[in-house]
Amino acid sequence: MTASQPRQGNSTSSVLGRRLGAELLALRTTAGLTQPQAAKALSASTAKIAKLEAGWVPVRDPDIRALCDTYGVSDPGMIGGLLELARVDRERRKAKGWWDDYRIHGVMQEYVALENAATAIKAWQPAFVPGLLQTADYGRALRTTPISSTAMKKQPDEDFVMARVARQQRLHSSTPLTFRTVIYEAALRNFPGGPETARGQFDHLCRMAHLPNITVRIFPFDAGTHFGLNGPFNIISFAEPGAMDVVYVEAPFAQRWVEGGGEATAYDELFEQIAERSLGERESVSLLHRLRKEL
Repeated sequence: MTASQPRQGNSTSSVLGRRLGAELLALRTTAGLTQPQAAKALSASTAKIAKLEAGWVPVRDPDIRALCDTYGVSDPGMIGGLLELARVDRERRKAKGWWDDYRIHGVMQEYVALENAATAIKAWQPAFVPGLLQTADYGRALRTTPISSTAMKKQPDEDFVMARVARQQRLHSSTPLTFRTVIYEAALRNFPGGPETARGQFDHLCRMAHLPNITVRIFPFDAGTHFGLNGPFNIISFAEPGAMDVVYVEAPFAQRWVEGGGEATAYDELFEQIAERSLGERESVSLLHRLRKEL
């Protein structure tokens, strides 16, 4: 059980379950109905509706369709998004994946499982190269830096590095993850591991930037300041981007999930604002080449 998966009896609350539950709760509230009225539509107990809305249990497709009909929701896009989110959540709850072979702790265990199930991710990173684009040498250098976090050190060094490498297979699968990232220039001028690690990392970033499913942009020093400099965040999509997103926000000694709603929308808007003020894709790759030559 991860920090993001509280347990209640035999039920487990998941990030996607809570995201779906929040959508169902919002639809019921908009329709002006109570939990007992929703329960009647499913011939179920009020307790079941409470569990569905809190993300404690998986939701079946017939229940979603019945609730949407009761709430007056007929938009195929909305219904399809709910069904897709429910499907991914059900699979996530019962699935075993590559991450079970590594000693991944805490919220990160839930994150890598969601990353594996996602269709698209937008990542803003002001301090480091994003994990999906890190070389093994860069990952090893992060482990040996004197300011490595206590949480990071809970996982053995080589286990940590190999888990990072395993995550990256998602970018090259038969249905590859769409990955858009913006990296602050400071993260590319303050390298762990010295010049050799930096050269290898720059070369890898340039190669990855040319893949059709990956977009790498750099936010330069001269573009000014913005709220994103407070810390990194990843926006994870499982259906149509924006419809059912969850956001993973990371700080040095804490992580949290933003499970939809206005706050998730605000993060998406912030990412797009950062991207708009960043260098274009070609300019970003040119800067990477230039920084490599300066080493």
